[in-house]
Amino acid sequence: MKFSASGAAAIVGLGTTEFSKDSGRSEMRLAVEAVTAALQDAGIDPAEVDGMCTYMLDNNSEIDVFRNIGGRTLKFFSRISYGGGGACAPLQQAMMAVATGVAEVVVCYRAMNERSGLRFGQTTPPPAPESSVMFRHFHQMHGLMTAGAMMALPMRRYMHETGATSEDFFNYSRVARLHASTNPQAFFYGKPITRDEYMASRMIAEPFRLLDCCQESDGAVAVVVTSAERARARGPRPVLIRAAAQGAPATAMLCTSYYGADITPREECEVVAQQLYAMADLKPADIDVAIVYDHFGPTVLPALEGYGFCARGEAKDFIKNGNIEVGGTLPVNTHGGQLGEAYVHGMNGIAEAVRQLRGTAVNQVPGAENVLVTAGNGLPTSGMILGV
Repeated sequence: MKFSASGAAAIVGLGTTEFSKDSGRSEMRLAVEAVTAALQDAGIDPAEVDGMCTYMLDNNSEIDVFRNIGGRTLKFFSRISYGGGGACAPLQQAMMAVATGVAEVVVCYRAMNERSGLRFGQTTPPPAPESSVMFRHFHQMHGLMTAGAMMALPMRRYMHETGATSEDFFNYSRVARLHASTNPQAFFYGKPITRDEYMASRMIAEPFRLLDCCQESDGAVAVVVTSAERARARGPRPVLIRAAAQGAPATAMLCTSYYGADITPREECEVVAQQLYAMADLKPADIDVAIVYDHFGPTVLPALEGYGFCARGEAKDFIKNGNIEVGGTLPVNTHGGQLGEAYVHGMNGIAEAVRQLRGTAVNQVPGAENVLVTAGNGLPTSGMILGV
C-alpha cells in the first residue's frame, strides 16, 4: 500500500520580521526573531520543538538557532540545496518528518541580509557544491556571471517560441506592483508602476529590465509545522499541507539548464505539478490562489504553463485583462511577490499562502481553500499545495 502524507501535517505558526534594505542586525538575530514569533503565534513552547529545516544558503545553523530559541532536544534537522528552487522543500521535509513520527514540532526558517550583506545580484556567487562550481566556471567564461544573465538565456528562447514580448512581461510586473502597493509590509507599498515606468527601466540582462528583477532584501520568515490532529485541536480551519514535492528533469542544472531538447524554464514545473495534483487529488481549476516564484517576473509565464493553468505558449494571453489580479480567475502573488514585497527566497510567499487560508491577507481572496506555492523555475525545483 502506497503511503501518502497528504493532509497529515499542518502549519500552525507564522512569524516574520520587517523586510528592509538594511536590517541593522545579524542574520542570527533575524532568524531567532522570526522563529520566536512563529512559536508564539502557534502557542507552542520552544522546548517542544524537535525539528528544524532550512536552506543550504542560510548562514544560521539549525543547531545554533535551536539553542538560541531555548530548544531542548532536537531529533530532526535538514538543509535543502538549489537556492530558490528549494523554496518549498523544507516544508516537504517537515511534512514527512511529522507524518512518519520522526518529529512532532518542526520549524522551517530563512533569514538573510541579502541587501546589506551578500548580494545575490553581484558577480560573486554564493557557495555551491564542488561539482556545481565546475559547471559555473564553464558558464562564467561565456559571460553568465549572475542569475539574471543565466535565466535571460532560456527566457529569450521562450520569447522566440511563444511570441511573448516585453509588453507581456509588463503585464505581470504591473500586477505584482499593484498588489504590493496595498501591502504595508511590502517595500513598494504605495508604489504601483505604469507602462512608461516599466519600459524606461534599464536593461539588466536582455530581456530582463530592472522592474523584472526581484528585490534584494533583509529579513526573515519562519513557520511551525505539526500534526493535523494537533492543529485541529487548536481551532477551526488549520492550514494543511495537502501536497509537497521536489522535481528535476534529467537535464536540470542550477539556472543553466541549457542542454535538453527544450530549454524554456517549464519542464521542472511540470514534474512537480504532476506530483502535487496527484497527491492532493486536485486539478489546476481547484486552485484559488497561486504564489508563483518570481525571481524574475517573466519566468512566471512558463511557470503558469508548467503548472497547468494554461497551455504552452498561452500564458501571455492568460495574464491579460485582470486574470491574475485579486478578483480574477487566478489571483497570483497577492502580496506583491518578490518583485514587490521582498525577496526571502520564497519563504515570504509561503507566509502569504498561510495568510490567504487564514483569511488575514491584505489582498484577501474570498473563500480561498487551496493555494499553490511554487519555487524557482529554471533549476531543480519544488512546490506545495496548502489547503483548509
